[in-house]
Amino acid sequence: MRRHSVVLKLFVVTTTLILLVFSGVLVAAGVFFEHFYRVSKIEALDKSTAELARQLQLEPLNESQFSRRLGVYMNENDSSMSILDESFARIPYNPYHLELQTGTQQISIHIPREGMAVGDIPQGIRTGDKLVVDGIFMDEKDTILQPVVFQPANMDPEEGLVRVSGTVTDLLLPKDRSYNPLYQDTLMDEALNEFGPQVEHAQSSLASGSIMEMEWQDKWSGVNYAVLIRSLPEDHQGMRYLMVMTSLQPVGEAVEILKNYVVYLAPVIAVAVVILSFIYSRLVSRPLLTLNRSAERLAQLDFSEPPKIQSRDEFGKLSRNMTALSRNLDAALQELTRANEQLQEDVEQKLRSEQLRKELIANISHELKTPLGIVKGFAEGLQDGVASDKKERYLELIVNETDRMNALIMDMLELSKYEAKAIRLRLASLSLKTLIYKVVDSFTEQLERKQLALKHDIPEAEGLFVAADPRRIEQVILNLLSNATRHAAENSVITVRIKQSSPGILTTVIENTGPSIAEEDLGRIWDHFYRAERSRDRKSGGTGLGLAIVKHILELHESEFGVSNIDQGVAFYFTLRIDKGETHE
Repeated sequence: MRRHSVVLKLFVVTTTLILLVFSGVLVAAGVFFEHFYRVSKIEALDKSTAELARQLQLEPLNESQFSRRLGVYMNENDSSMSILDESFARIPYNPYHLELQTGTQQISIHIPREGMAVGDIPQGIRTGDKLVVDGIFMDEKDTILQPVVFQPANMDPEEGLVRVSGTVTDLLLPKDRSYNPLYQDTLMDEALNEFGPQVEHAQSSLASGSIMEMEWQDKWSGVNYAVLIRSLPEDHQGMRYLMVMTSLQPVGEAVEILKNYVVYLAPVIAVAVVILSFIYSRLVSRPLLTLNRSAERLAQLDFSEPPKIQSRDEFGKLSRNMTALSRNLDAALQELTRANEQLQEDVEQKLRSEQLRKELIANISHELKTPLGIVKGFAEGLQDGVASDKKERYLELIVNETDRMNALIMDMLELSKYEAKAIRLRLASLSLKTLIYKVVDSFTEQLERKQLALKHDIPEAEGLFVAADPRRIEQVILNLLSNATRHAAENSVITVRIKQSSPGILTTVIENTGPSIAEEDLGRIWDHFYRAERSRDRKSGGTGLGLAIVKHILELHESEFGVSNIDQGVAFYFTLRIDKGETHE
């Protein structure tokens, strides 16, 4: 365990608290238990005698019932009891007895208070058991028997004794600690002799319902006794008092034994406390350690392994909340990452747009400056009358440069509409084969000028209808053919091919034989005024906006397009969806 870990702290605190509580219990047991026992014993006797007095007051009993009630009380409270008359002399009574049914006769067997020990009385007798007793009848009708021997072993009774056998119908026998008549009577007499003056002095208070509580010590044995005297309801016999005496010796012995026992028990308990505290601290802190590891992963933005605590207590609820937190943080972080990437793309796009804007301005300035300079030079020559024989030539060049500037301006206006999203397509069912043949026919003069051959690789099957804007796609094919014508080598071949690249898609490819495009230029040829051939003169080049316009038109058609180098030239391609009769604007 680490020095500052919660497991160690919980282990130390738990062990310390348990040992302190255990030590406190032992100290309290040694110091206060005996006093607590004495007080509890006397209070229990007080309550039981008060209940006995209340029952006697509510239901007066005859002598037999009264004796039985006293015997039951002594058995239940493990105490000695005597009834005192108004002069505080003990009234003899015999609470313990047996009732035997011998044929047709019911015999009462009274357990004598003198001359019989507890060992002489059979133990474990119950109602319905068979019993044999040798004794002496005490009345003329032979119904009351004073027992001498229970369950005699000899065959015949001793001389002067009568043997009676029968079934037990009722009984009340003493328990071991509540029956030693001779010794108990002697102790009660000694206690009465010692407390006699105090009892007589308290007679008036006893008569009013008060109770006397005293502790008395047997001088011979040194055993302490709790003595309690209470008045009973007055009857025809006059005022009577109930005297109860119980030994306090057992608790003293128990406390001494407990103190000796603790010396041997304390180390075992201490070791058990340490082991159990360690196990308890590990069990309690395990979910907390799991949550701590999960929190460390969350702090490192690792959301791959949420805490797995399935309990329904506070740890389980915290685990579920941390799981929800990790998911929310993961989703928020991913969203933030996407937003950051989009922001970076937007910033890069803005920077590219700014760079393109600067390049556009520079290119426009360059593209307009040269023809304007040429027009100005020829116009000044005509104005000054220089080379009047070349007037027509100058005027033709001025018109050509004006047409070039006009074409440039028109392309720029067209491109600005696409960039401003101001162009809307008018889709229709278009025969791609027919459109290509139409555009190719318009290139006859340019092809002848460079002695170029045009090869068609177009299926002859009917159809090849696509869903597209006819005017815009015509402009795409026109620009791509114009680009191929300008870059094709003389006496070479330009190939136009149509094929079905995938279900529902037609791909148009325009190839020319000539110099290839550098790899770093393949992605930029669709930009404004970008020319892969920087050494090309203005006369052999276009406005530099054709491919940019093609790009915007194809993007509006959601086409796939691109350019690649082939073995002896360059191939441009674009795709269109085959018309299935669902064209709409």
